[in-house]
Amino acid sequence: MSLGREIDHWGTNPSDAIDAALSTIESALRELLSSDPVYWRTGQKKDLLERLEKLQAQQAALKLRVLASAGDIAEETGAKDASGWLRTELLVDKSVARAQIKLAASVAKYDLVAAGLAEGVVSLDKARVITQALDAIETDPVASREELVLAEKLLVDYATRLTANELRIVGKRILREIDPGRFENAEAKALLAEEERAQQKTALRIWDNHDGTIGFDGVLPTSVGMRFKRLVEAYAQPRKQQLLDKGAPLPPWGRLMGQGFARLLETVDPASLPRHGGDATTINVVISLEELRKDLGVATLGYDETNGATISAAEARRLACNATIIPWVLGGDGEVLDAGRGSRFFQPIQRKALRLRQKCCQAEGCDMPPEWCDAHHLDPWAAGGKTDLKDGVLLCPHHHRLAHNPAYVHERLPDGTIRFTRRP
Repeated sequence: MSLGREIDHWGTNPSDAIDAALSTIESALRELLSSDPVYWRTGQKKDLLERLEKLQAQQAALKLRVLASAGDIAEETGAKDASGWLRTELLVDKSVARAQIKLAASVAKYDLVAAGLAEGVVSLDKARVITQALDAIETDPVASREELVLAEKLLVDYATRLTANELRIVGKRILREIDPGRFENAEAKALLAEEERAQQKTALRIWDNHDGTIGFDGVLPTSVGMRFKRLVEAYAQPRKQQLLDKGAPLPPWGRLMGQGFARLLETVDPASLPRHGGDATTINVVISLEELRKDLGVATLGYDETNGATISAAEARRLACNATIIPWVLGGDGEVLDAGRGSRFFQPIQRKALRLRQKCCQAEGCDMPPEWCDAHHLDPWAAGGKTDLKDGVLLCPHHHRLAHNPAYVHERLPDGTIRFTRRP
C-alpha cells in the first residue's frame, strides 16, 4: 500500500494510510507493554527479543528514509537541515540530530545497506559502521567503483554474522580482502598515516575541581592507550579480587579503575622520572611547625597556594610515607626550620623486606594483599621518625588514611597488627 497523502481521480482525499499504520503500531506496543514479562515463558522472551531486534532495524530504516528526504522541513523553518526542528520540537540534541541526518544521507547512497536495514538483517549500529567504511573507500584514490560495490556486498553479508565492533575491524581491511596484492601496502600506509594523526591528536588536560579532586581527560594513541588501560587494570584487579573473596559488594568498575590509576601514580619509581626545571621531579610540601603539630592542620602542595594546592596536614603526613616529597617546615616568622629529608620514603629493598615479614595489610582484620599496601611509619614524620624496618608496617590505602586521620587513634598489638579506634 502507498503510505502517502494522495488525491484520487474523484478529487477526494483517501484515509491517511500513514496515520493508520502508526496507530496500529502504537496500539500493538501498548498491548505488549500492558503485559508483565515476569509471567512469560522463556521461549516467548527469546522470540520477542529476536523480533524486536529486527523491528528496531526496520524502524531505523524508515526513520532514515524520512530524514534523507526532510529538506522540506528545513525549508519550512528556514534552517540548513532538519536538525533545528528535531532540537526544538523533539528535544534531540543538535549534534545527535545532525549525526542522524548525516547517517541518513550515507545510507541513501548504498542500496544494499538500505535494503539490509529495511529487511531487519542490518542493525542501525552496523549500518553506521558499514557506511563509514564505504565512505572511506569512496575517497580512497586507489580503490575503484567496482571495488566499492564489492566491499558493500561483503560488509552487508558480514553484518549477518558479526557484531558491530567486529564489523568495524573487518571494514578497515576489507579492501585487502578483495585484492591483497594491491591493498596490503595501501593498508600499511593508511595505518602509518592514522598513527601519525594520533600523535597529533594526543592531548591531556588537568584541572582543579576545587572540591578535593583533580579532573582530567585526554586522548592517547591506540598503542599507548591500550598499555595505559592494562596498567590501570593491573592495579584495579587485586582490589576487585579481594572484595570478591570477602563476598563484599563491588563498587562501580569506574571507581575501581580510578583507585587503580591512583595506585599506579603513587607507586611510580621516582628514580625513573626525568628532571625538569633544575629540580628532581618531587612534591614540595610547605607547612608551618604549628600546623604540622595540629591534628587538623593545613599544608600546601607546591611552594605557594597560587601555584599549588591546599591539603590537610594528615594527607601531608601520609604522603611522607611513600612519596618523594621535600617537606619545608616553617617557623612563626617564615624561617625554614626543616628542609629536605627527600629520601623519607621506604626504599624498594625495605618494602621487599616488609613484604617478606608482613603478608598483607597489618590492620586488625584486614587481608588486603601487599601489592595494594603502603609502607607506613609508626613513628610519624612530624615527630622526626626514622625510616627503618622496625618502624614500618604495611597498610592498605584505607587504613593508611585512618592512620593519619585525627579522628582515629591506633595502637600496635602484641602480635604486630594495628588496631584502629575512633576517638570518643
